[in-house]
Amino acid sequence: MGFLSRILGTGAKTAQSGASSAASSAASSAASSISSGKSLGSQANAAKASSTGSAKADKSPDAIPPERVGLNGEYDDSGLAKRVAQSFDQDAQLDDVETLFVAQTSSTVVLKGTVPSQTILNRMVTVARGVSGATAVDTSQVTVG
Repeated sequence: MGFLSRILGTGAKTAQSGASSAASSAASSAASSISSGKSLGSQANAAKASSTGSAKADKSPDAIPPERVGLNGEYDDSGLAKRVAQSFDQDAQLDDVETLFVAQTSSTVVLKGTVPSQTILNRMVTVARGVSGATAVDTSQVTVG
């Protein structure tokens, strides 16, 4: 089981395909709006004008803080952690570490658990720092060995 699967749970593939379906539906909706002659810009402006004004209420891609961008560009409170986990899964040196979990506190990536060596932990920190939205990596809850 990879890092991302542990974050998403047993329904990881379902959640990912559901997100893809939602993205497809949004694309289809946008395409039908374009074909019916409606301007996407005016729709976005109207939606913005009717929002409550809070940063969380406006979930448009332009308004999503980098640490809250999900796997498919959607708003996700755990977006940074999921994207870091996905990066770990895609790294051949890291994808088989089963005893470490990824979380986030705002834009800080929090690693928890055990890693086999300091070299692996250093690689994880480097990969996590390279993910958009990560400003720091907390390893205080990681045991080496």
